[in-house]
Amino acid sequence: TGNMETLGSLRRTNYCGEVSLSMAGQEMTVCGSIARARDKGGIIFADLRDTIAKTPDCANHLYNLGLALLSKRDFFNAEQAFLDSVRKSPRLAEAYVQLGGICLQRGDLDGCLNYNKEAANCRPRFAIAQANMGFVHLQRGEADKAVEVFTKALKWDPNFVQALASLAAPHFMLRNLDARIALSERALKQEPGFGPAYNNPAPAWPDT
Repeated sequence: TGNMETLGSLRRTNYCGEVSLSMAGQEMTVCGSIARARDKGGIIFADLRDTIAKTPDCANHLYNLGLALLSKRDFFNAEQAFLDSVRKSPRLAEAYVQLGGICLQRGDLDGCLNYNKEAANCRPRFAIAQANMGFVHLQRGEADKAVEVFTKALKWDPNFVQALASLAAPHFMLRNLDARIALSERALKQEPGFGPAYNNPAPAWPDT
């Protein structure tokens, strides 16, 4: 079937299963096989399915291998698999996010930040990458930067409850207490059982 990561001068930016309503307005390239096509007055609607090579050195195979190794807490070999996957497909944003998570696990904040920046470069509206950068900025006490990237994450995915709750923390650091409470209440309204948001609405005034 050829190389389904590329189509002429185009390169796959997303897999079909990743596309959702939250991505409306984005430009992307998907590659695959047509499962069904319908002609609606000259406009063709097609159901596209991912076509992924099954060879051991396929980027997707290497990415899935990395996930399997992560589930076994084999961080060293998982990292190697994710690195191999982005060598095969440099715009595989999810692999950069996983690499950032491995860096965070070993306390490498710079590595986590840089890998998530790379993920966001591959897919500018990738809310998870923006939120992960926000977590790093929180760890560093960089409240303004954390607000900026968490806000971007919510712009691309307004229902991202983890980002909503997390954005409350830098607002507290900046003494924007009304914003902190409002964000926490939004998170709890959206997902009442989301535990981290319960820590935020209660009055906790900074030292003066």
